[in-house]
Amino acid sequence: MSSSSSTTPLEDLGLSWHSSCCITLHVRFALIAIGGAIGSLGRYALDGLVYRVAPASFPYGTFVVNVVGCLVFGLIIGQADQRFAVGSPARTFWLIGVLGAFTTFSTYTFETFGLLRDGQWTRAVINAMGQLVGGLFALWAGYAASRVL
Repeated sequence: MSSSSSTTPLEDLGLSWHSSCCITLHVRFALIAIGGAIGSLGRYALDGLVYRVAPASFPYGTFVVNVVGCLVFGLIIGQADQRFAVGSPARTFWLIGVLGAFTTFSTYTFETFGLLRDGQWTRAVINAMGQLVGGLFALWAGYAASRVL
């Protein structure tokens, strides 16, 4: 992983809107769309399964989906970093398409991990806490605004 501040962790893996390596933009969009359909159906199925077996007192389905998404994301990038060449089409399909629809939490966690791995502890904490607090505030603001509209 590059420690350069001019690239993101996903760009370090070869995932960029501007990358022309290996696949055309039309193919990239198709891979993302197909992967997204699979990921969203997978999320729906796993969340529903967990909901049927777990008590409703806690959002266990979302919790499980997010943790599973992070595990799969870690497996893919670990393989790409250490052993196997994972081509641009496969990364686009799995990381952006399938896991992007399955859970965006995996990308958020990966980007925070990238900052930690690069020794950028302050930025990692700002990213982790900022997205959590900012997201909760934005959700509250949207909810409050919907009551007024």
